[in-house]
Amino acid sequence: MKTTLLLTLFTFCNLLLQAQNDIEISKDITYAEVDGKKLQLDIYKPKVQKEPYLVVWVHGGAWNTGSKANPPLGLLPFGYALASVDFRASTEKPFPADVHDIKAAIRFLRANASKYGYKSDKIIIWGSSSGGHLAALVATTNNNATLEGNLGSFLNTSSSVQACIDFFGPTNFLTILNQSTPHGLNVRLPALAILLGKPLDQVTELAKLASPVYQVDTSDPPLFIVHGEQDIQVPINQSIELMSAYKSKNLKVQIEFIPYAGHSDPAYAKKELMEKIDRFLKGISF
Repeated sequence: MKTTLLLTLFTFCNLLLQAQNDIEISKDITYAEVDGKKLQLDIYKPKVQKEPYLVVWVHGGAWNTGSKANPPLGLLPFGYALASVDFRASTEKPFPADVHDIKAAIRFLRANASKYGYKSDKIIIWGSSSGGHLAALVATTNNNATLEGNLGSFLNTSSSVQACIDFFGPTNFLTILNQSTPHGLNVRLPALAILLGKPLDQVTELAKLASPVYQVDTSDPPLFIVHGEQDIQVPINQSIELMSAYKSKNLKVQIEFIPYAGHSDPAYAKKELMEKIDRFLKGISF
């Protein structure tokens, strides 16, 4: 999935923010090790804000590319800290390794909240594209033993999140192919086969486990969804399906459709959208 333009926008906005704001950055913090590899994260925190709420950023890249570099910092001016997490690519280890890694990162971040200076009681997860999928899946599988994993040194610490921001992430692997454009299929079929370890039609139950739509229950945290109306990479119906699953359980959900926006668009980095997200988060008693 193309994320180059979005990353460029995030980088530009981040440079402006770092020029205008006093941001404390802690880089390359190891949160776990697996198969001889250090799994690391970066923390960005406004110095003027004491104990902000923490947003965990999950990058996109078709589950097999991308990195923690240049995360979106648009919520920092509203008083949030952000931790950008690296995790194993699907080319290294298929699902659910990526989810195991992200949940290990959340356990580490919660256990070390006083050390790095943010609140630990309510953690928000945010991702875009394949990262949006992973963010939504982590959020809808709080306390799911199958997806918890056993990485890191804080296995008795909760990996639960208390809110989720999903930017145009896939949500239902059993319907996404029928909804996809030819362009989307060319990208998605090989990406999903790598993610799941086998072609999608050979691992239906695993595909359901990896689909947030099938994991929604009444205990899930509030969800804010953003999707561009002209996205040819991830069908907009994927976000509608997740919204509908939330509404069927009477869960708090808000969806923002971005007119004329494709899979990458300047609108995703606009202050007005960050303001809407902040109001949503503040509205859930943060």
